[in-house]
Amino acid sequence: MKFFIDTANLAQIKEAQALGVVDGVTTNPSLMAKEGITGKDNILKHYVAICNIVDGDVSAEVIATDFEGMVREGEALADLHPQIVVKLPMIADGIKACKYFTDKGIRVNMTLVFSAGQALLAAKAGATYVSPFIGRLDDISTDGLNLISEIRLIYDNYEYETEILAASVRHTMHIIDCAKLGADVMTGPLSAIMGLLKHPLTDIGLAQFLSDYKKGN
Repeated sequence: MKFFIDTANLAQIKEAQALGVVDGVTTNPSLMAKEGITGKDNILKHYVAICNIVDGDVSAEVIATDFEGMVREGEALADLHPQIVVKLPMIADGIKACKYFTDKGIRVNMTLVFSAGQALLAAKAGATYVSPFIGRLDDISTDGLNLISEIRLIYDNYEYETEILAASVRHTMHIIDCAKLGADVMTGPLSAIMGLLKHPLTDIGLAQFLSDYKKGN
């Protein structure tokens, strides 16, 4: 399972990269704005800065909602760096743009996916990644993890190569559950990844080892 960090914060990305288990980055206009990154030129420079930190894929999202606009923005994003994956919204023009880009060898992440049907269309259009938003489904009392299970079954049935990128991951158990269900990738905050380290018995055991060592010295 690949671990992506979902942020535009360079310090957090550097910390995640130093941990040695992070495979890439996802971000979006909201996360950029949260870091005070505004304006087209500044956003493009920030994507390059992210690519220069991590070794893996960096999903960069288009703002346009029409086919021509998505193509124009997506091509500019793809030209920024070889690690860039163009992030498109799951709408009709987004699917058209996905097909256009994949035919040109440009990798695509279809985002804002909330149903198995949407994920099926993304795979048929050749998407590299499909991003079901499990946390947002949980927010409206719908089982986000069940969507991961449905997509996994469909993709396995037809041997689609599109990778399931579990998005809107909110906490550590989301990561564990997605791993059990066979998600190819998860993207979430650094806190959720770091949460995988925590166990009280580890802390107790380490304290005991150190205590016993001091007694013998």
